[in-house]
Amino acid sequence: MNIDIFVANASHTVYAQQICDLVYISALERGTGIAKRSPEYIMQKMIDNKAVIAFVDGDFAGFSYIETWSHNRFVANSGLIIAHQYRGIGLARKIKSKIFSLSRKIYPDAKIFSITTGLAVMKINTELGFRPVTFSELTDDKEFWKGCQGCKNFPILEQNNYKMCICTALLYEPKSVKNSIVNNPIGKMGKRYVFNPLLKINSIISFKKR
Repeated sequence: MNIDIFVANASHTVYAQQICDLVYISALERGTGIAKRSPEYIMQKMIDNKAVIAFVDGDFAGFSYIETWSHNRFVANSGLIIAHQYRGIGLARKIKSKIFSLSRKIYPDAKIFSITTGLAVMKINTELGFRPVTFSELTDDKEFWKGCQGCKNFPILEQNNYKMCICTALLYEPKSVKNSIVNNPIGKMGKRYVFNPLLKINSIISFKKR
């Protein structure tokens, strides 16, 4: 079995409709929604080299793409899909790793996030350095949350003012962002100041050592 995973380009646009059909079928099988995208939207992601596509022995096998929110401060690795006949061979992990690396290359300072109900996806993301967070730590871009409207659990999200739902939120923060937080214990947000708890934790550890 020969597995190839490429950064998608214009030559892969012929698979756009097949990808959209597979996403729709998978959403029905899971009983949860997924952000609906048109073939034209998928094609543009390929043309912009902001997607990865997988083949097994030359046959289409999987796909994922990059979306950006809040003026590129947040990146979502979206639309992960695996063809039925190629599930269970570790392909999802390979695609996730590839799209994650591509995201880090294009947007090195962006926070990368994921919301999912899938245990396998949670495990893969954790291995890549993601951590569970509350929805309040994700983008507040309304266009992103509109993508949840096709999910049967969307009323729950609305009732909780987009702060909680059935999905688990996971976030990856690049080192540059983490270092800026640690080096600036008092962060300015408008007229509010947020204390960095890491400074307090480190102080307690130092005190104990004495």
